[in-house]
Amino acid sequence: MYYWYKKFKDAPGSEMGGFTRILHSGKADNFMDEIPTVVVDPLPDGEDRGYIVLNRPWAFVQWLRKADIPEDYILMAEPDHIFIRPLPNLATEEMPAAFKFFYIVPTENEKVLRKFFPNEKGPIANIDPIGNSPVIIKKSQLEKIAPTWSDVSIKMKDDPETDKAFGWVLEMYGYATASALHGIRHMLVKDFMLQPPWDTDLGNKYIIHYTYGCDYNMQGKLTYGKIGEWRFDKRSFTTGAPPKNLTLPPPGVPETVVTLVKMVNEATASIPGWKGGE
Repeated sequence: MYYWYKKFKDAPGSEMGGFTRILHSGKADNFMDEIPTVVVDPLPDGEDRGYIVLNRPWAFVQWLRKADIPEDYILMAEPDHIFIRPLPNLATEEMPAAFKFFYIVPTENEKVLRKFFPNEKGPIANIDPIGNSPVIIKKSQLEKIAPTWSDVSIKMKDDPETDKAFGWVLEMYGYATASALHGIRHMLVKDFMLQPPWDTDLGNKYIIHYTYGCDYNMQGKLTYGKIGEWRFDKRSFTTGAPPKNLTLPPPGVPETVVTLVKMVNEATASIPGWKGGE
């Protein structure tokens, strides 16, 4: 991610400012000299309830309090995001910009959400179908949302019905609900991000999100749910970095997947000292 940020930061059309990796381990790691990093504390032992993502909103609360941030707007993004072209500021003074996730559906979860978003706050549709990432938001708005995001996410995790309903996307609902509690609606930007293998055309998108495994046979046919003869899946590299020069997909695989692998290969070939498996 950081490699491609640096490639596009000063390109025509970019409005990208500084870059900060927020590290919520409470201690420095071996990337501190390579990537601009702010270290914050994790939640106290046991407070994440076995759901490590609860540390994310708490990390933003700490970062916003301790960091000197000269920019007026903040992009929240994740390590499995790759910039594929220069990113302008998609937000406005009034409305942050966000990506709509098909699996975040507040209107289908009104029963549990009303525990955290009471009727007097308005219709449940005031909760946007988003997570916190990718989001471009005015810093002053995020400073209001972040503490509520942390509190609401913890309360959701502590409620068995809500925890069961939302599972691994609970913290995403936490961000969306916290935003709505502050009366902040997001502009849903379709071109913000694409997600292979489901998105097959690059179009005018800004970010590739490689969250899903990409499995294909050698005829270029998707075999999702079954390990393919050719595959790219970030979960294959949980114990170490990917090797250089990954094999490109076979003919017929969509351009989004081909572009993803080519961009990974360029980054690993260009980053000094890159060693696969470490």
